Amino acid sequence: MNKALFIDRDGVINVDKVHVFRGEDFDFTSGIFDLCRRYSDKGYLIIVVTNQAGIAKGLYSEADFLRLTSWMLNQFEEQGIKVSKVYHCPHHPDFTGPCKCRKPEPGMILQAINDFNLDSSQC
Repeated sequence: MNKALFIDRDGVINVDKVHVFRGEDFDFTSGIFDLCRRYSDKGYLIIVVTNQAGIAKGLYSEADFLRLTSWMLNQFEEQGIKVSKVYHCPHHPDFTGPCKCRKPEPGMILQAINDFNLDSSQC
């Protein structure tokens, strides 16, 4: 079984400026690359789980999110860090109704546990 470091995007990987969807608005938080590298070097998979209510609100599209995600992953790769996967919830209860993936619901984490054969006690 594998182990993983689960990290949020907005407020953890990047400075939370609310509904960021363009690279020019994306500022990495201080120390995030060092943190991820440290866990990666210890054999942890790096997995991002992020709520993206801006999609449900119509502030940006799924394609906008995917474009920014690709750019972000390239930045990690340039730092020698592999992010195994980015899971996102495009819902918001006021716009799309309740779902099982929007944090704090466990849907994205449970999906990752299944997808990567993770030992949840090691995550």
